[in-house]
Formats: sequence, C-alpha cells, structure tokens
Amino acid sequence: MIRSARLLPALLIAASVVALPLVATPPALAADEASANQIAEKYAALLERDYVYPETGKRYAAAIRAGIAAGRYAPLTGEALGEAIDKDVNAVAPDGHLRLRAPEGAAAPGAAAPTPRPPRIPIEQPGWIAPGIAFIRFNIFPDDPAVTAAAAKFMTDHADAKAIIFDLRTNGGGGLDQMDVIFPWLFAEPTRLVTMATRASVDAGGGSPIDGIASMRPVEGDAGMVAREHWATPNADARLRDAKIYVLTSGGTASAAEHFSLAMKHTRRGMLVGAPTAGANHFGRGEELGGGYRAFIPVGRTYDPATGKDWEGDGVQPDIAVPPAEALVRVLTDLGVTADEAKRLSDAHMPSRPMERRGPAPTR
Repeated sequence: MIRSARLLPALLIAASVVALPLVATPPALAADEASANQIAEKYAALLERDYVYPETGKRYAAAIRAGIAAGRYAPLTGEALGEAIDKDVNAVAPDGHLRLRAPEGAAAPGAAAPTPRPPRIPIEQPGWIAPGIAFIRFNIFPDDPAVTAAAAKFMTDHADAKAIIFDLRTNGGGGLDQMDVIFPWLFAEPTRLVTMATRASVDAGGGSPIDGIASMRPVEGDAGMVAREHWATPNADARLRDAKIYVLTSGGTASAAEHFSLAMKHTRRGMLVGAPTAGANHFGRGEELGGGYRAFIPVGRTYDPATGKDWEGDGVQPDIAVPPAEALVRVLTDLGVTADEAKRLSDAHMPSRPMERRGPAPTR
C-alpha cells in the first residue's frame, strides 16, 4: 500500500546499501486509558467510515461490535487482543492488509513476548551481476529521498545494460517514489501503467495517500470512487528503452511490489519470473487506535486498466513459473549465462529474508 511520509521512519543510506534504523514503539497504555473495547470500537468505526468497499466496511464493523458485546475482547491484551479482532474481521472477508498491530513487545499475561522482526534493508546487491546484466534487490519501496536517490543512481550507472533484473522476491511494499525514477528509463513513450481508485469520501476529506503525486493522472472512475492512473513519462536518455527487463517474484512480493509487477506485466515491458505474488492489493493509511495499537485502513485498490481486475487474494501471476529460489538461475540462463555460473551467481544473490508470505503485507 502507498505510504504517507508522516507514517514512515527515516531511513539511512550507506555506500550501496540502505538500512532502516530501529524505531521505538510507544508502550501500551493502562487499561483505564485505552481499554480493549475502546480499541476495538475505534477500529470498527474507522473501517465503517473509510474501508475501500463501504458495505464490507459495515460488515467488518458489525463483526467487531458483536465481539465487544459478547465480551470476547475485554479480558485480552497484547498480541492476543489483536489476534482475536483479526480473526473476527477476516471471518467476514479476508484482506491482505488488515491487521491490528499491538505495541511492540506487548504480550498476553504468561506468554512470551513476540520476537521483533529484523529491519528491512531497502536496497541490496545493486550492480553488474554478469557482463551487460544489472541486478538490484528492493526489499521495500520506502518513502525516503535517500533510497530514491540510490535507485536513480543505479539506473544512471547501469544505463548501458542489455538487461536489468529487479529482484522483488522479498519486497513487502511501500510507495511509488522509487518506481517513478525507474520507469522513465524503460519506456519510449508515455505509458499508462495501472489505475488506482480511492473511496470518494476519503479523497474528498483529503485522506487519499496518492493525491498530489505527479505521476498520477485523474480519470473517470466508478461511482463512489476517485480514480487516478499511474503513468510513466520517458526521460531524455534512450539507452535502456530496448533493454530486457526481468522481475523476480514470490509469495513475499506484496503490495507496492505487486504494483510494480503488474505495471511490467500489463505493459509487456518486463518478464515476471518466479511464483505468484502475495495477493495484497488494497492501499491505504495507518491509524492510531490508542494504547499503542495501530491499524492499517485500506481506502483504495489498484487494478489493471485493461481488465479492471486487481490482484487481491490471487496475486500477480508470473510469465514464467518456477520456484522463487530458482528464478534468478532461470533468468541468467535465458540471458546466455552458463548453467554452472548461473547457479553460482544465484547462490551469491539469494535473499536472506523469507520468499513467502508471513502475514499481512507492510502498509504502503
């Protein structure tokens, strides 16, 4: 999903690798400051008011309020509270981004504290992987100028490549900033990539996370939605317009990384190699619920402008289906690298993060 700048931590860049710092999360408040039922009710109200599909938002809210009335949430704290509410919500209709996030380190009485997730390094192993073949891994598309500058520099430094491999097998999402410095290199003429539609009431209230982005063009949309198309506008350098483009995908390719993947697939500019993506489509914004709890509220969807279909639940399907761990070998051998050398290079560029979905995608 698209990330608002106010929701993202600052990022640090060092040499060719960009690193996320650890950010402290507020501790849970006392029960009299934010009770379980108060947290649940605020979540219900936000889903009812802003969820991308109004009728589904009402059903989510009704399910949460039924849980409040039944007393299911009141005795719970920490991750147990989030899991109970998530279970009721997903029983109504699964959504790849819906998850109530407990304060970091919060745990139910007697339960072990959850293990903190390691920070995502946005960019890994950028450079020449073989003669004429450039490689870069994006683990996330963050709202950070330093990462965007690093992406722009990569494209400039590898403008003579005959092929570029974008490894998104561990990319959990983010925003459009890095895409908007990559795509202008790849197209010979202005090209419509995808369409993004925001719930009209959210857009009218100034809550659209894509309003004001230069690469988005307003278009006529469905009733109750404000639609914008994401466009690529070519830059003045034509060197990469005929380069072969490959995108490595897996079940860990989520949210904004699926946006990137669909843009390449829909325009036939890039070849997707790997496994179907995570199926986390809806974009939105983060909200504070009290007590250190947070939720991501999906307010819009991204879809193929030719078919009107999005990838929620199904993922973006690869052009060449292979196990994700074998995707780089397949691409390199297709580009003329010997099998033994392709295997060696793939082993040296294997992601350290999981290449499968492990729960809701990061918000974007």
